[in-house]
Amino acid sequence: MTHALPPGLTDCLLWSDELGMGYHPRQPMDYTGPYFEKYQQLDATPMGAALTKARVDMVKRHVDPSSVLDIGIGGGRFVEEARCYGYDVNEQANAWLRSKKAFKDASYGWPSMTFWDSLEHIPNAEAFVRKIGQWAFVSMPVYKDQADCLASKHFKPGEHLHYWSMRGLIGWFARQGFGCVEINERESELGREGITSFAFRRYA
Repeated sequence: MTHALPPGLTDCLLWSDELGMGYHPRQPMDYTGPYFEKYQQLDATPMGAALTKARVDMVKRHVDPSSVLDIGIGGGRFVEEARCYGYDVNEQANAWLRSKKAFKDASYGWPSMTFWDSLEHIPNAEAFVRKIGQWAFVSMPVYKDQADCLASKHFKPGEHLHYWSMRGLIGWFARQGFGCVEINERESELGREGITSFAFRRYA
């Protein structure tokens, strides 16, 4: 994408007020190395336990948690507690999934997928969502506008590629045939500043 940008706009946030969303074209970060171990340590904390419970409970309100494919598994605690499948870009995470007989290749699609702090990291996010048969569950930071995004601690070029307002994310999913059926702030209530959770169901 960067080759088509005007000079001077190749390493900055590109934001559309019309769509309520932005994109940062910096090269995505490297997810190799001890990335998986870091998130296993976070998963093992009381916060990790509380977040996993909130996520499993949310999915349970709509589908059987064991039926979902978790995209970007963090430290794997959600996969374990939901007894579901997972997919990651980190090879250590995928090796762990295979050891649990829980690895599935996301390129083939899946009826329901979860994106806990992962959708905003994925360069081809639309390609993932197009392969979802019925449900998408998402947690991520959302922003009021471009200024709010730039001032946020969640503005992390190279790590977070996509940025949405609440209106923008709902509209983005709607353009792909999904309606929003749940919004909650449970992760923020547990202490994760500015994180909102969504459930989207395919209608087209």
